[in-house]
Amino acid sequence: MSALHGLHKIKLIPNKNYQKSGTKSYVLLLRKWGFQPTLPGPYTQVQMITKEDANRHLHSRRKHGGSPHTHPVTVKKSGSDDTSTSEVTAEDQQNDSEYLCQVQIGTPPQTVTLDFDTGSSDLWVWSTELSKSIQSKGSGHSIFNSSKSSTFKTKSGSSWKISYGDGSSASGTVGTDNVTIGGLTIKNQAVELANQMSTEFQQGTGDGLLGLAWPAINTVTPTPVATPVENMITQEDIPQSAELFTAKLGSWRDVNDPDKGDSFYTFGYIDQDTVTASGQEIAYTPVDNSQGFWMFDSTSATVNGKAVDQSGNTAIADTGTTLALVSDATCKAIYDAIPNSQYDSTQQGYVFPSNTTADQLPVVTFAVGNTQFTVQKEDLAFADAGNGMVYGGIQSRGSMTFDILGDTFLKSIYAIFDQGNQQFGAVQRTEPTQNLAPPS
Repeated sequence: MSALHGLHKIKLIPNKNYQKSGTKSYVLLLRKWGFQPTLPGPYTQVQMITKEDANRHLHSRRKHGGSPHTHPVTVKKSGSDDTSTSEVTAEDQQNDSEYLCQVQIGTPPQTVTLDFDTGSSDLWVWSTELSKSIQSKGSGHSIFNSSKSSTFKTKSGSSWKISYGDGSSASGTVGTDNVTIGGLTIKNQAVELANQMSTEFQQGTGDGLLGLAWPAINTVTPTPVATPVENMITQEDIPQSAELFTAKLGSWRDVNDPDKGDSFYTFGYIDQDTVTASGQEIAYTPVDNSQGFWMFDSTSATVNGKAVDQSGNTAIADTGTTLALVSDATCKAIYDAIPNSQYDSTQQGYVFPSNTTADQLPVVTFAVGNTQFTVQKEDLAFADAGNGMVYGGIQSRGSMTFDILGDTFLKSIYAIFDQGNQQFGAVQRTEPTQNLAPPS
């Protein structure tokens, strides 16, 4: 397929303010997904989510902030015993996104820089409806002014709220406007304007978020609104044969190696150059979208060719998650294969020596349906952990009963999110020269 209707790639912009921190990223994911840690560390949830409640919480975590009977709050142990705790603050977590994309909203168009997130379904932006004090803290943000757009229409009676179990949130009003993504203009797209924002959201980089999950988890009330991709399909902005979007997430090496090409999203077509470069066919597997996420079967993994049984396991492809979160058994198999690796309870994660060579690192694969895909060795190291160690890019999913295959995994593939056929596709990207990424 080639680009149609003037559709173009939308380039991913590396976030220059992004600073990798393994522990902070893990704490953010603990708060975001609301799971209970199963390995020791300073951070925990004050209320366990039972296995029976896990799926219900997964659906409600953004829409309602969690069931009233299972309201997890992320805390940090502040004493030697587990009874002395303090709530997690914005300083405890890494809020910034590693990748951002430019989007135009309104007439004349106002450019905002958004985090594209396959784990949520809202399009929300910093707006002039925020208090002056919050706007003044938003230095470097592009703040959308709906009064300056001739095509903006207020959606009376509608509101939205994205919240986490610990009470941090962003919320506001709703309107419709023209939204242009990669050269494609969507008419009457719902745009959610922030008028309230907790500190955690204020300290993030970027001007908002564009959700690419399924519409079921959109938070607008009293009636959820269509997502940008859903509107592309209904407005026939993309062809019926390609009701999909794709993601190619690059790593540090892509910036420095012109042969690797740009990082990008496409809407309505598959970039055949990327597929051809892989020398492989796209492997598809059905998606279970009943909970609003890009969830598929992932019933096995391998470490140096040795199978790790994950019978009945499922995984979610989430571009808004920096790490890969998998079962404790799978984590143990991976780090047992790395010389001198260890679980560091002070950092709440697996670490290994920064001088580990590529030859010493295992070949790790995860199944997408019936096909195994290899994690690039450079992405097994996520961030500097101090004392000559690096924080691993694959960590424990705790009490969750499914994997979250975030950017650590997605950087290794070209991902096809086929909404029309309700399937997820992947192509293995060419393995670069094996060296560890700089741990900065």
